[in-house]
Amino acid sequence: MELNEALHRLKELQERQYAYGAGLNALNLDGDTVAPRDTNEGRALAMSILAGDWHRQFTSPETGELLNFLTEHQAELPATERRQTEVLKRDYDKSTRIPQEEFVAFQRLTSEANDIWKRAKESSDFAMFQPYLEKIVAYNIRFAAYYDPNKLPYDALLDEYERGATTAYLDDFFSALRKRVVPLLQAVRERPQIEDSFLHRRYPVEDQRKLSDYLMSVMGMDRNHSTIGETEHPFTLTFNNKDARITTHYYENDLASSMFSVIHESGHATYDMGVRDEYQYTCLANGVSMGIHESQSRFYENLIGRSRPFIEAIYPKVREIFPEQLADISSEQFWRAVNKAQPGLIRTEADELTYPLHIMVRYEIEKRLIDGSLKVADVPAEWNRLYKEYLGVDVPDDARGCLQDVHWAGGSIGYFPTYALGSAYGAQMLQRMEQDIDVWGPVGRGDLTQVTAWLRDKVHQYGGFLEPADVVRNACGTFDPNVYAEYLEKKFSALYGL
Repeated sequence: MELNEALHRLKELQERQYAYGAGLNALNLDGDTVAPRDTNEGRALAMSILAGDWHRQFTSPETGELLNFLTEHQAELPATERRQTEVLKRDYDKSTRIPQEEFVAFQRLTSEANDIWKRAKESSDFAMFQPYLEKIVAYNIRFAAYYDPNKLPYDALLDEYERGATTAYLDDFFSALRKRVVPLLQAVRERPQIEDSFLHRRYPVEDQRKLSDYLMSVMGMDRNHSTIGETEHPFTLTFNNKDARITTHYYENDLASSMFSVIHESGHATYDMGVRDEYQYTCLANGVSMGIHESQSRFYENLIGRSRPFIEAIYPKVREIFPEQLADISSEQFWRAVNKAQPGLIRTEADELTYPLHIMVRYEIEKRLIDGSLKVADVPAEWNRLYKEYLGVDVPDDARGCLQDVHWAGGSIGYFPTYALGSAYGAQMLQRMEQDIDVWGPVGRGDLTQVTAWLRDKVHQYGGFLEPADVVRNACGTFDPNVYAEYLEKKFSALYGL
């Protein structure tokens, strides 16, 4: 095989993989947004066939021959193709260990499970979802052994979402965070609570849609290349850097819920849309890890979106959209309300201070499901116990408890810790950003272009070209999780007069 021929085949392979991924994403997006309620059977069949074809093609002997040849000639490859080969070879070696029939069956299972999860959540009935979760856990345990039999099963799963993360590292990370967050939360709870009842007045959905459009424009989202849909659980799907789809969920009596979901999901899309053109339709086109991805979404949502300068900049427009609901509310009151720290039930609506505790609950449960020390049938009880222990709240039902997140229904075990890591990465990125540019002057005018330009330079443009640890070093220097704890202490001490 000639090198030029191999490079041409490498390009074709990745474009074909992109096509399968785009088809699966389109069906997934349709199913979660506009598809009729009882149409999952046909969609699950189509998705299982597409996923099977994708897996069969990627794990074929021809693909192995190509990647082996390119690996042997890596010194002769341009940097981009050398990195593509490295990433694809790593994925190929893992994928070829998974039997084709198991891969296809898992894709079909998660498609069906997603539909059952929605129904189970609607009726607050974990028992309806339990047999699907039992199968998903069993598959993940088997897949972990395929990925790397030399690792602890949960470590192998963590590596799928944040390469290099381990249970030992996360145990230390969460332990250190818990020691500083729990006392801080206790001190906050002893202070007079912030008034936020006005956020729960009636905010018509049609007006919230106008607010979403405005927030996307402030975020710099090009509406010729991005859309917003409505779904049970907000998410982002980015087909390429010129086609991003975000979703949200509107609650008439909770203005902040969708407001910050839109900013969060726009952060995900902004990352993907900032990846270099030369990486499009290749394995380098998306964010390098979920931890880095969450650093971007939570950076915009919390570090920028809940900051006083940003709230002061957007509040006149928010008040224009909701003149009656906010007639008696100042921008200062609004800023304080959207930063209120109070233990609650729902992760996606949690404040910055309590959010990592929500993640710790899921982390503890996932670890034990995978090591076999916790049975799926016992998840609701354990969930409720940990929420009482960590957050001091009683869980009234499964819908607001262990059924609130879609991740397990989609087969994603090992994903949740990346949310906390992302928050920690983001806090240190902000610290470095403030040393390099004037952050708050432009943000106070509703101008995020300099913030996004800095992130594009340090993070977004690289896509999957760099390893997660290298992206963190590029944007933060040496990672120090204490920066995150110090950020929380400084912000909430000032907010509550501690």
